[in-house]
Amino acid sequence: MKFRLPSTIRHDQAGFEELVDLNSKAGEIAFDEIEIDMGSVTWLDADMCAALGGILYRLSAELNEIKLTGIRPDVEGILSRNGFLSHYGREKTPDRYGTTIPYQRFEVKDDRYFANYIEDQFIHRSEMPSMSTGLQKKFRESVFEIFSNAVIHSQTQMGIFSCGQFFRAKHRLVFTVADLGIGIRRNIEQSRGITMRADAAISWATEGRNTTKNGAIPGGLGLKLLREFITLNKGVLRIVSDAGYWELSGGNTRTHLFGYPFPGTVVNIEINTSDKHSYMLGSELAESDIF
Repeated sequence: MKFRLPSTIRHDQAGFEELVDLNSKAGEIAFDEIEIDMGSVTWLDADMCAALGGILYRLSAELNEIKLTGIRPDVEGILSRNGFLSHYGREKTPDRYGTTIPYQRFEVKDDRYFANYIEDQFIHRSEMPSMSTGLQKKFRESVFEIFSNAVIHSQTQMGIFSCGQFFRAKHRLVFTVADLGIGIRRNIEQSRGITMRADAAISWATEGRNTTKNGAIPGGLGLKLLREFITLNKGVLRIVSDAGYWELSGGNTRTHLFGYPFPGTVVNIEINTSDKHSYMLGSELAESDIF
């Protein structure tokens, strides 16, 4: 079975729609050879490897042989430097430019390794805006909560996929985490008995007061902090789950409903690295005002 990718796949609504379409067309194919023809691809945002890798892993779990063909040299260079193509029979090449956050798949029990990964590859990158120690700790916890949600709420058995890229010319650092779980809509329905559309479910989950966690540990606060930081930073936060698409940009949110579902959830964090502000928690600011 052969599938052809389009000329561009960016981390935006159109790019995610292309991957959703690929997943839908592949359907429940099993025990087959699946060729992904990339001959027309002239640009693929490297951070989208997390979502694409999740889809291809799902297909390989059905005992399909996955082949990526026709990759143009410039695209192959990017996907070799971040390690994505090393999962499909090609060599990983050194990242001499230091712009990649390596593509990795984590087992659900790999929380410690994921914590080290985001610490080394994302949080402490020199391109990140200046943060106080307290805010940096909370920001780290917010990103780690995405992994925790994938483990606890998505019920995924196929792991968590992550990747990122620094776009130097655009002054953007983008980090993506994807899982192959039940999605936000079904999680809310199962845990809270609330039925809603996939896009509305994402909106519900991004509100700090809403959570599907039980017990005394508050949920939803990680995404709330990310929302607040991204708004101040003039970055972008995107979430794809089931057939829902949610985007925060310029302080405004918009949603979209795809014709087909993504087989899990993707969180895409885009940091504006030209931001020269220094950030701290409100509680830290209050303490400093005392002295």
